[in-house]
Amino acid sequence: MSNRSAISEFLLLAFADTRELQLVHFGLFLGIYLAALLGNGLILTAVACHHRLHTPMYFFLLNLALLDLGSISTTLPKAMANALWDTRAISYQGCAAQVFLFVFFVGAEYCFLTIMAYDRYVAICKPLHYGSLVGSRACGQMAAAAWGSGFLNAVLHTATTFSLPLCQGNAVDQFFCEIPQILKLSCSDAYLREVGALVFSVSLVFGCFVFIVFSYVQIFRAVLRMPSEQGRHKAFSTCLPHLAVVSLFVSTAMVAYLKPPSDSSPSLDLVVAVLYVVVPPAVNPLIYSMRNRDLKATLKKLILVMTNPLCDPENVFIPK
Repeated sequence: MSNRSAISEFLLLAFADTRELQLVHFGLFLGIYLAALLGNGLILTAVACHHRLHTPMYFFLLNLALLDLGSISTTLPKAMANALWDTRAISYQGCAAQVFLFVFFVGAEYCFLTIMAYDRYVAICKPLHYGSLVGSRACGQMAAAAWGSGFLNAVLHTATTFSLPLCQGNAVDQFFCEIPQILKLSCSDAYLREVGALVFSVSLVFGCFVFIVFSYVQIFRAVLRMPSEQGRHKAFSTCLPHLAVVSLFVSTAMVAYLKPPSDSSPSLDLVVAVLYVVVPPAVNPLIYSMRNRDLKATLKKLILVMTNPLCDPENVFIPK
């Protein structure tokens, strides 16, 4: 009997046993989801509609906002629906689609975080060569490579995970279809196939992380040599938020995917999943907009125009 015919649906983790707490979780996730939609949507609109933000840094930020919207929309709506309707079920096809889309968006996002580190390194350490190293053609090629890498990674993991025979039931100890939790349901002799794919992906992640760390070491060395205090402040204001996002993303994801199954705890797994699945898409817009004067000024102008349609956006003055 095939793996697909043996299991027609999975049962996701319930956040609470009582109806009241389920509704509280629904309301909390709904608020986070709407905040992520609003924040990332504003960034997309600001970057797309204002020519002064048509630079490589904001082009990569636009892609990051798109990926944040995709990743959080892959997981939270189903979790909210289950909490609202007091159910745990997700179809086999829905679970496979969720795994594919989540791995796709998260993999591509990590690639873009690496590209953004390279962009900041060139801008600060090699400013005279910035136009040639990070031109429009190079940006397009790097973006295509990031999206393509995420797609290939998603195909690899989805095909490998759902080709495994599942012998341990259909209850997934997570609020979405997470690969490590699905692997717990597989037969012990088939588990090593997906472990091999995970090791390959982790090796790539570690390589990217080493590149990011190296880039920021060079950036901070260059920044500390700047004679202007204003220049140092501007460099740190654009680099430190990115480094904070990368650190949170990598540390929590590594815990989720490299932790031995024997050390698994449902409460710990839930907290870690929220930290790398829910928190980054919701706080990324806040982090990048608060520490970036150009983006913050553009967002203020955009909000003012949205609240007053008769206002001419080109004549709006926003004091810095």
